[in-house]
Amino acid sequence: MRYLILSDIHGNWEALQAVLAHAQSGYERIVCCGDLVGYGADPDAVTEWVRQNVASVVRGNHDKACAGLEDLEWFNPVARTSALWTMSVMKSQNLDYLRDLPKGPETINGFQILHGSPVDEDEYIVTERDVAQVAPYLDSSVSFFGHTHLQGGFLCHRRGVKRLHAPEDSDAVTFELEKDQTYFINAGSVGQPRDGDARAAYAVYEPAARLVTLSRAGYDIPSAQKKILAAGLPEILAARLEAGV
Repeated sequence: MRYLILSDIHGNWEALQAVLAHAQSGYERIVCCGDLVGYGADPDAVTEWVRQNVASVVRGNHDKACAGLEDLEWFNPVARTSALWTMSVMKSQNLDYLRDLPKGPETINGFQILHGSPVDEDEYIVTERDVAQVAPYLDSSVSFFGHTHLQGGFLCHRRGVKRLHAPEDSDAVTFELEKDQTYFINAGSVGQPRDGDARAAYAVYEPAARLVTLSRAGYDIPSAQKKILAAGLPEILAARLEAGV
C-alpha cells in the first residue's frame, strides 16, 4: 500500500489539482494532516474533494477556527479575516464535516498522522530541539505532521535528532527509512508553502519498502491569486503564494 500524504491545503484548488496530476497513479490511498481550509478561495471545493477521496484526516487549527471551535482572538489579523470569510461562504454540510474532524494523532497501518505535535495539535515543530522534546511521545516509528508549512523531516536516534532535507532544485527526494529508528516527517504544505519554494508540496509513503518521497509540483499560481483577490481577501494572501513564504 502506497499513501499520498497531504497537509495544509488551505483552500487552494489549483495547488491540489497540480499535486494530484504530479503524483499520478503512484499511490493507492490518501491521508491528510489537516488545515483543509483558511487563506485560499476554494474552501468548499477542497473540502468536498477531501470528503470524497481521503481515507483519513485529522483537523488543523484553521479547520477548527472556520468550524467555530477556535477562539479567533489567537489568530493574527490576516488569518482572522480569512477564517471569518471562510465561515461566511462555506456550505453548512462542509462546516459540519470540519467540525467533526478528529484530533490527531491517528494511527493508520503502523504509522501516524497529526497536525502539530503528539502532545499539542497546535504546537509548531520546527527545530531539532523541538523534535527532541516531543519524540518520547510519538507512538509510532513513522509519523507525518504539518502546521509549519515547511517540508522536510527528522530522524530521531539515541545520539540526537538529524534533519532530513526537502528537495532542492528538483521535483523529489526519496529517503530509505532505517529500521528501529523514529521518523517525524512533514509532507509540506499543498496550498501555502513557506519554505521559500512556491511549488505545492506533498509526500508518498511506502511502508512495505520503508520509503518516503518528498515531492514538489508547480501549479497555476496566478489563477489562485486572482480568486483570492476577487473574494476580497487580504492581498498578502495572494502575494505570498508567489514568494513561497
